[in-house]
Amino acid sequence: MITRSALVTPGRAVSRRLLAVAALAGALALSGCGVLGIGTGDELSTEPPPPAEQLYAEGLASLDAGRTGDAIKAFEDIDRYYPGSDYARRAMVMSGFASFESRDYDSAIDATERFLTLYPTHPDADYALFILGQSYLRQIPDVTRDQEAARRAMATMEELIARFPNSEYVPEAQTTLIAVRDQLAGQEMQVGRYYLERREYIAAINRFQTVVAIYQDTRHVEEALYRLTEANLAMGLLSEAQTAAAVLGHNFPGSSWYQRAFNLLAEVGAQPAENRNSDISQAFN
Repeated sequence: MITRSALVTPGRAVSRRLLAVAALAGALALSGCGVLGIGTGDELSTEPPPPAEQLYAEGLASLDAGRTGDAIKAFEDIDRYYPGSDYARRAMVMSGFASFESRDYDSAIDATERFLTLYPTHPDADYALFILGQSYLRQIPDVTRDQEAARRAMATMEELIARFPNSEYVPEAQTTLIAVRDQLAGQEMQVGRYYLERREYIAAINRFQTVVAIYQDTRHVEEALYRLTEANLAMGLLSEAQTAAAVLGHNFPGSSWYQRAFNLLAEVGAQPAENRNSDISQAFN
């Protein structure tokens, strides 16, 4: 039978599939525990359900064998037959992971959100947050569409890092956060360029300033500063244009975007010059 030590932190053993695609066989030791046909009319059966430990073992075995549907069924049976038990709490998380593995991200989100609502301080809460964030991440569309999934992925990963700074999932969460922030900045840039092409300069500036103020750690910030130079110059706001170019040159001196901003100012007989009171300057200071 499965030992107690093998079940203390099941989520952490299985989570390796998310990070390094490792097998679960080492966390499972089934000896003499046959897999029962729980889903074949058991609702009408008068026989008692299998022990929670056995159902949990069967769920892990099915998950390891790639039978995610059987795994989810076993984990849901635990929640149905043994609600509120320790095994039910663990099974809830693993059901979310199994749904994630089968690419049913909505079900994974439902399972992990339910777990986090009921058991926010459970030892596997960091793992549940990780699955939740990854599930949102897999649903992020391209930058031309609504980015609600990206915003939720970012919020979830930020919560994981803030609440569990020593969690083993933090490094991967940080990597995910970088990708999501870059995605959100990319959408701001796309909308800003659209407004700039239509000569709706104020709307364009607002988008580019958002990138500078909130997403300055992304690859889009250099272009955003150049576009601020371009848009402000088009509006006749020379000081703001000079500031954007100066901040760009100070932080990214070798950038091709800085050379373009420098040349743009030179066309009107001006040079980069930072106004420390500008919102652009203060965003970087």
